[in-house]
Amino acid sequence: MNIAWYLLWFIVAVSLLVTVHEFGHFWVARRLGFKVLRFSVGFGKPLFERQGADGTVYAVAMLPLGGYVKLLDEREGPVPTAELSRSFTRKPPWQRILVLLAGPAFNIIFAILVLWGMFLSKGTIEEPRPVVGDVVAESVASRGGLHSEDLIRTIDGVETNTRRDVLFALLDSLTANGRAALTVKGKGGETRNVALEVGDSAARRKLTDTKSGALFTGLGFEFWEPTIPAIAGKVDPESPAAKAGLQKGDRIIALNGKPTGDFLAVYKVTSASRPGEELNVTYVRGTEERTVRVKLGSRKGPNGKEIGLLGVLPVEVQLPESMIVRTQLNVGTAFTAAAAEAWDMTLLQVRLVSRMLTGNVSLKNLSGPLSIAEFAGESASDGAMSFMNFLVLISLSLGFLNLLPIPILDGGQVVFQLVEWLKGSPLSERAQVFGQQIGIALLILMMGVALFNDVVRQIGPTLSGQ
Repeated sequence: MNIAWYLLWFIVAVSLLVTVHEFGHFWVARRLGFKVLRFSVGFGKPLFERQGADGTVYAVAMLPLGGYVKLLDEREGPVPTAELSRSFTRKPPWQRILVLLAGPAFNIIFAILVLWGMFLSKGTIEEPRPVVGDVVAESVASRGGLHSEDLIRTIDGVETNTRRDVLFALLDSLTANGRAALTVKGKGGETRNVALEVGDSAARRKLTDTKSGALFTGLGFEFWEPTIPAIAGKVDPESPAAKAGLQKGDRIIALNGKPTGDFLAVYKVTSASRPGEELNVTYVRGTEERTVRVKLGSRKGPNGKEIGLLGVLPVEVQLPESMIVRTQLNVGTAFTAAAAEAWDMTLLQVRLVSRMLTGNVSLKNLSGPLSIAEFAGESASDGAMSFMNFLVLISLSLGFLNLLPIPILDGGQVVFQLVEWLKGSPLSERAQVFGQQIGIALLILMMGVALFNDVVRQIGPTLSGQ
């Protein structure tokens, strides 16, 4: 994918979400009588600016990665006597706290509204039931008593109706104490108790290590999926498969002479191959059987390594109706579902970040600007709904991270205001400067770890010889 494409959608996402955040500060400050000097979308030299009747300067600046709201503040210079009552420092602490909380709150509200619109446009929510597929022998799942075709009903007493419920519940339980108590319904209708246990802390961290693999791979099971025939539903025009002559509708029956019963077998062979390797692909078109030699291209696998690319997509196979949980939505139920979704995602972020600090969750989950830009570009390529989902996730993350009690962030400034409110006087300038320095150091450390993770994801395949 073109780097310029990633950069474009990264800028779009960041500019939009930071503007939403700053508008929250701006809107509440205005309602509470604070003097707003400037509201800028972007940094640097203004491309456009206009002073409103209220005295606020509205600007669009050259560097689109962010924005800011500047309030009247005695700490930054002399304030006319007539304007003192509108200065940030002269307002009651509770009002300052509301202004500080407004930015993160608007990010969360924005995410809920986007989800609400997405749900309303669909009119229904369709999610697959959590029925277990293959279980790897001697894995955590196998040792715990999980069987193929089990329906997961509860985890630690919480009902799980969908795969998403299971994902969130397992992440929560296993990163907390390494144990998840499941209630399952077997294919014969019997109800059983299953315990998934990962006692070693390093093994638990590995379950959440985005570089090492997915949660379900580490536990040793996957969800049930219908068999997908090894038929080309689509062939990328620029792919190795297309160059070798494969077309939509061709049925692949063997790779290097070994039969391929379904599309999963094709995927496993190409995923286990290196870019540049050659495969003999045998396929049937109509009644004619053909064999061609294909030099595989390159794509990123789930763990970030470069793996073989054939360039054939499967035909679409629908889940049977019995495997789908379907919820019809109206305006009210769609909003309720959107709010619940935002709450669940934010709560999961809170738990995972707190467990990063205790060492129960891998720090490799921190993503920096390179990964976020890549996610932005790929989600935009997948369509409007995919990009909207990306915006929801990043907006919730921005809202949550700004609430952390780090002095340079909104949450840290809220702590300063609470201390002033309780003690009846502001913190000393020395204490505030020291807090700011600690906050900057923590942010640099966090950004350094995230950027390191980004670089490792990019160069990891090269270092591993893939």
